[in-house]
Amino acid sequence: MIVRTEEDLIGLKEIGKIVAGIRDEMVRATVPGITTKQLDNLAKDLFEKHGAVSAPLDLYGFPGYTCISVNEEVAHGIPGERVIAEGDLVNIDVSGSKNDYFADTGISFVVGKGDQKLVELCAAAREIFEEGLKKFKPGTKLNNVGRAVENSARERGYNIIKNLTGHGIGWSLRDEPDFVHNHYEPHDRTLLVEGLVLAFEPFVSTKAEEAYEMEDGWTLATNDGSYVAQIEHTIIVTKNGPVITTA
Repeated sequence: MIVRTEEDLIGLKEIGKIVAGIRDEMVRATVPGITTKQLDNLAKDLFEKHGAVSAPLDLYGFPGYTCISVNEEVAHGIPGERVIAEGDLVNIDVSGSKNDYFADTGISFVVGKGDQKLVELCAAAREIFEEGLKKFKPGTKLNNVGRAVENSARERGYNIIKNLTGHGIGWSLRDEPDFVHNHYEPHDRTLLVEGLVLAFEPFVSTKAEEAYEMEDGWTLATNDGSYVAQIEHTIIVTKNGPVITTA
């Protein structure tokens, strides 16, 4: 999507604020002893309160209002009876729509006191996200974002999950461009332009470079025990710097 009107900007910021608020409420509620289903029920209530719709549930029939992934799970974890424990690595991914505008956001974090290596992984994911964000300028090649992410990860001793990417967003959950690679893709000639809306979401891994679908048909995980942390925001490219609607 390209933002062309003030109405577009207002609509994107509204749904961005809603999903960011749901994300933050869920993070605050993630304490030892709570189940992922209880967290998802909180999201359900908040979506209804704000008159917004869960995108994965509405568009794809996902069995939950949000995706909640724990430890070995990388993305698209199904909310259920899994009980959160002290030290768990949790990823909460919230995407939704209101008045035909979409936003997508996610964050990984360690519950309570956990393994220092996992805490450092989450901190590195934030730093790597920021390095990629610096490349969001009109006229820049989109693959420069992936180059910055990949280089930044390697400098810190991490890898990138290469088969999970960001994407265009705005009028739908997955808009053009189809991919925002988190590694350098030389064949991607896409140029960033003023007003382009993107979901940017690097997946930073302790070792693995690929995620695999589990038997439930939704959840993605590594096959070697690697841990993965993600930061995701919906971003509008502007000449004055990227605007994060989900901050």
